[in-house]
Amino acid sequence: MVNDRQNLDLTPLSRPAGDEPVEWLISDAPVAYPEAVAAMEARAAAIAAQQAPELVWLLEHPALYTSGTSGKAADLLDPRFPLFATGRGGQVTYHGPGQRVAYVMLDLKLRRPDVRAYVASLEEWIIRTLAAFNVRGERREDRVGVWVRRPDKGAGFEDKIAAIGVRLKRWVSFHGISINVEPDLGHFDAIVPCGVVDPRYGVTSLADLGHIVSTAEVDIALRQTFQEVFGAVETRLPAAAP
Repeated sequence: MVNDRQNLDLTPLSRPAGDEPVEWLISDAPVAYPEAVAAMEARAAAIAAQQAPELVWLLEHPALYTSGTSGKAADLLDPRFPLFATGRGGQVTYHGPGQRVAYVMLDLKLRRPDVRAYVASLEEWIIRTLAAFNVRGERREDRVGVWVRRPDKGAGFEDKIAAIGVRLKRWVSFHGISINVEPDLGHFDAIVPCGVVDPRYGVTSLADLGHIVSTAEVDIALRQTFQEVFGAVETRLPAAAP
């Protein structure tokens, strides 16, 4: 079932022309998960207090699993990597090398205080990014994230290529999205990814679909499409944390 969030008007998620641009930060080295969460929480608090600009932070984590607010202990089938409980929405997922994570810290009070519209905007950002590599990503009503059809696997088969998990404090967002560029997909076998148990629904990546692209190329597409959906950005020098 196609997700009705595709019918939402996303225009109000962009701030007016002339407003301060969103900072755009890329960390070159893998970032430990607790360090990333602490940095996000501090930055979100500063944004809410109008002491810092909004931020998008692109990074990669070492191999690990995270469990969101709907996570279940039974969804971790093989504890081969550390598991971190986290305050984002969603269930259990994998992060690791070959996956681009984008943590998004935006002030929705100044944009549009609407969680559904915000999630739809994140989906739209992912869909446009995938389109830059000739991959058609789609929303689904009953499944979070962005999906691609896999007729090569059989009728009705689809794979998730990008995950979404967000949290808001004082209408400032943090956590965000992850796109599978070229991770080891075998690490998803150790979990029930996002609680989806239907065998028709799996996990894929750009590489798995035959699109060999670098993380740097994905970053360029993410920046371009973010500006289309959310507005202007301004580059910061690479750093380990915001």
